Amino acid sequence: MKGIHVTSEIKPLRKVLLHRPGRELLNLTPDSLNELLFDDIPYLKVAQEEHDAFAKALRDNGVEVVYLEDLMTEVLDLYPKLVEQFVYQWLSEGNIKTKRWQDKLYQYMVKHYQGKELVLKTMEGITMKEMEEEMGSSVKAYSLQDRIAPDDDLIVDPMPNLYFQRDPFASVGNGVFLHRMRFPTRNRETIYADYIFKYHPDFAGLVKRYYDRDYHANIEGGDVLNLTETVLAIGISQRTSPDAIEMAARNLFNDPNCKIRTVLAFKIPESRAFMHLDTVFTMIDYNRYTVHPAIIGPLEVYEITPSMREDKNPDDLHIVRLDMKLEEILEKYTGVKNVELIQCGGDDMIAAAREQWNDGSNTLCIAPGTIICYERNDVTNAILREKGLNVITIPSAELSRGRGGPRCMSMPLWRED
Repeated sequence: MKGIHVTSEIKPLRKVLLHRPGRELLNLTPDSLNELLFDDIPYLKVAQEEHDAFAKALRDNGVEVVYLEDLMTEVLDLYPKLVEQFVYQWLSEGNIKTKRWQDKLYQYMVKHYQGKELVLKTMEGITMKEMEEEMGSSVKAYSLQDRIAPDDDLIVDPMPNLYFQRDPFASVGNGVFLHRMRFPTRNRETIYADYIFKYHPDFAGLVKRYYDRDYHANIEGGDVLNLTETVLAIGISQRTSPDAIEMAARNLFNDPNCKIRTVLAFKIPESRAFMHLDTVFTMIDYNRYTVHPAIIGPLEVYEITPSMREDKNPDDLHIVRLDMKLEEILEKYTGVKNVELIQCGGDDMIAAAREQWNDGSNTLCIAPGTIICYERNDVTNAILREKGLNVITIPSAELSRGRGGPRCMSMPLWRED
């Protein structure tokens, strides 16, 4: 399976991209949590065990699992001359702008790390203490900032959010959105996918980009849902702007080979708990969806289609607000009757709020009616089972501390038609 093919949220999943949590989590501190977008510090050993259980559940159900770190390593092994370009770009995007500092850090990286260890080290970051051990007291001479920095200061920040592989890009049909993410600490994450899509033999020349990381407006993959082959849903959220949705829609509509002709923009409340559309709304079967009850009232949905005017500019869009119930909207645009919204936590608002915080609505559908969920959301999971769904649960005591569920942790690369 080369290239990308994802035209649905529920068709049988055959290939998925993950990132196993690594030492980047060890560089989280209480003082850096807010900047690095975490609420707590996961225990790495257990987080890895839980993530391995997630990967095993996928493999046990016929899904090929590939890892971001392995694909990037394969790119650098195939094209050794890219190592220098990649590391310098990583340093620059990590806010290392002083040339002599870049040179010293580059030399440190290539001296001590090769292959997969080099890739993992870029994810982990670099501390001042490491460079003091390498260079002695002279490390403090590079800038005033370095002179006053404590020994445990981070020279290059880690990327602890990388195990949420849904966000840096989104698979859309046979192409991708490669994102400009909302916060600087996450925007660096897209560098790996950029190299993989350009150079890896499984993707090079096969993947159309409908959005790119150097665009000005923010968009993240948790807000992008493939409802059908022709209809794409995108959330207007804390992390995705209306401007980005318009840019993406224009690029989709201007490609004659792209089958998507309708984009539905879902406006959800901007909050940490409702970070992305998929934290409050996911498709789990032909006519069934998980939903957080708190969004149903304030939810606004807009239809975006190519302009219908005869004298239209190719970039013109037709935008209209849909004054319909969510169930009616989904029935109309998916062509499926009797849509059912299954509420996270049922009618217990305390359970709904608690389980929503731990991603009770963030399910990964691996085939119609078969979904992977966090085991801790037992109220919601019981409701889903009562509805006849095949619920596969995975442990999540540590993974859930990052505020993302099974859908957040996975990027489908291929779904069957």
